[in-house]
Amino acid sequence: MEKLIAPSILASDFTRLGKEIEMLNQSDADYIHCDVMDGVFVPNISFGIPVIGQVNQIAQKPLDVHLMIVDPDRYISAFKKAGADILTVHYEACTHLHRTVQAIKNEGMRASVCLNPHTPVHLLEDIVHELDMVLLMSVNPGFGGQKFIEHTYHKVAELRQLIEKRNADTLIEVDGGVNYETGKKLFEAGANVLVAGSFVFGSDNPAETIHNLKKL
Repeated sequence: MEKLIAPSILASDFTRLGKEIEMLNQSDADYIHCDVMDGVFVPNISFGIPVIGQVNQIAQKPLDVHLMIVDPDRYISAFKKAGADILTVHYEACTHLHRTVQAIKNEGMRASVCLNPHTPVHLLEDIVHELDMVLLMSVNPGFGGQKFIEHTYHKVAELRQLIEKRNADTLIEVDGGVNYETGKKLFEAGANVLVAGSFVFGSDNPAETIHNLKKL
């Protein structure tokens, strides 16, 4: 199973964001993960459409945009125009999830749904085969650098069983507390994509860290 790495630019140095993106372009990173927070759905505000549009001008890797916002349907077209390749919405933020997923696909983006740590995997049983990816939060969303929630390994394994049961091609992505130890266990449990922020950008050699994560 292919191992994909999606460094989160939320943890990058925004005073030199262009250089950080160029580093990711030259690295073994598969996606560039962009965390959009509105201060309502999560207790933090990050960046939005204008920043993603700027990143898209120089990014050579797909933009993996994670919307931690209320009422994401209002902004699907805008994020497509800004350059999102993968758009993730939260199960907890969508009243009509199937409609939202179809709207994302109709814009030509890959559709992903995120589950918070307290949200059980089985709630996706009726839609997982429609999804390109499921993102499991292994910390509570809103802030970087949090401690990894151990129950995530079980959720990954459970989701892998559900995907296989439905004969789907859905990828499993995990975000929060990823390092060499947790990353190895997540891949073993059935994850395909690891989001890493602080662990990558806080290291002495981010490109080498990305390379080592792919080799776990």
